[in-house]
Amino acid sequence: MKKWGILCIILASLAGCESRKRVPDVSGISVRLELQRFEEDFFSIDSIHPSRAFSQLRLKYPIFLDDFIQNILGLPLSDSGTATDSAISLFLHDYRLVKETSKNTFNDPSKMLAELKRGIQFTKYYFPQYHAPEKLITFIGPIDAVFETPLGKLGDVITRDALAVGLQLHLGHMAALYQSQTAQTIFPSYISRRFTPEYIPVNCMRNIIDDIFPDQTAGKTLLDQMVDKGKRLYVLGLLLPETADSMKIGYTKKQLDGCYSNEGLIWNFFLQNDLIYNSDYARIQNYISEGPNTQEFGDDSPGFIGLFIGWQIVKTYMEKFPETRPLDLFRLDARQILTDSKYKPR
Repeated sequence: MKKWGILCIILASLAGCESRKRVPDVSGISVRLELQRFEEDFFSIDSIHPSRAFSQLRLKYPIFLDDFIQNILGLPLSDSGTATDSAISLFLHDYRLVKETSKNTFNDPSKMLAELKRGIQFTKYYFPQYHAPEKLITFIGPIDAVFETPLGKLGDVITRDALAVGLQLHLGHMAALYQSQTAQTIFPSYISRRFTPEYIPVNCMRNIIDDIFPDQTAGKTLLDQMVDKGKRLYVLGLLLPETADSMKIGYTKKQLDGCYSNEGLIWNFFLQNDLIYNSDYARIQNYISEGPNTQEFGDDSPGFIGLFIGWQIVKTYMEKFPETRPLDLFRLDARQILTDSKYKPR
C-alpha cells in the first residue's frame, strides 16, 4: 500500500473547485440572529447566593437558563426552578479564569456572526420550511460538557430556541486548559486542535443539519453510516460554500489531501475485507468514530476515515444527478446512492 504522505494536487484542486460550483445568490434572504452573551451575565451574579439572581436571568434567557443548569452543568432543578447554590458557586469559582480567557479569543464576533447569518440564509434557501434559530447564545460550561453528533463530539448545541456555543471549547488549540492530563484524557490533541473560534460556524451549521435530519443510523451497516455522514457533509458544503473542506470534515489539509491520493486504496480495503455491508459495531467502529488515525493506513491518516468515503460517494452521486434536492437526498437509500453513483475510485 502507498505511503500516506503522497499528495495528489490535481484531485485536491478538483475537489476545491467542486465546492465553489453552483453557489446561489442568497443576499436577498432576510435573517435575524441576535447574539446573547450568557457567560457575561452568568458570571456577574452573586457567587455566594447565585439562585437569587435567577429570576432576572430567566427574564433574559427564559429557555436557556434551565437548559444550561440541567443539561450543561448537570444539576437538578428544585420545585422553584433553582439549582444548588453551592454547586453553582464552585463552578463560578473554578471557571472564572476560563471565562476571562475566552475574552481574548472571542473579542470580535462580527466575522463569525456574518458567517453564521450567511449559513442560515443558505439554510432558508435549501430548506424554506425550516424555522432556523434566531439567537446565538454563548456560554462557559464544564470542559466535559460535550454532545455526541453524527460527525463527532461538539461543545456546541442547538437548543429549543437558539444556537448555543460553549466557549470553553473554542479557546485556541494551545490553550492551557487543554494541556492538563485530565483534559488530554477527554480531548487528545487530535480533537483539541479543532478547539478554535473558526470552528464555531461549522459546528453550528452541523447542529442545524442534525436538527433537520436526526440521526437514525444506529445499528446499521458501514455503508449506511458512511453515506448518512456523507450526506451531512455534502449539505454542510451547501450551507458553508466558502469554508475549507478540511474544516468541514475536521481533518488537517495534509490528511484530506492524503485521503484523495489514496481514495481507491481505502475503498478497496473496505471491499476486500467485507466491511461495506457489515453492521457489527466492533468491526466497523474504527472507521466511523474519532481517533488519532486509522491504523491500517498509517500514522498520518485521519481517524473517522469512513466520513471521507461517505462524502465522496454522495458527491459522486450528486455529480450524476445534480437536480436532486438536499431534502430528497436524505430520503435516498444508501445502497441506491452507491449503485446509481457507480462509485469506483482509482
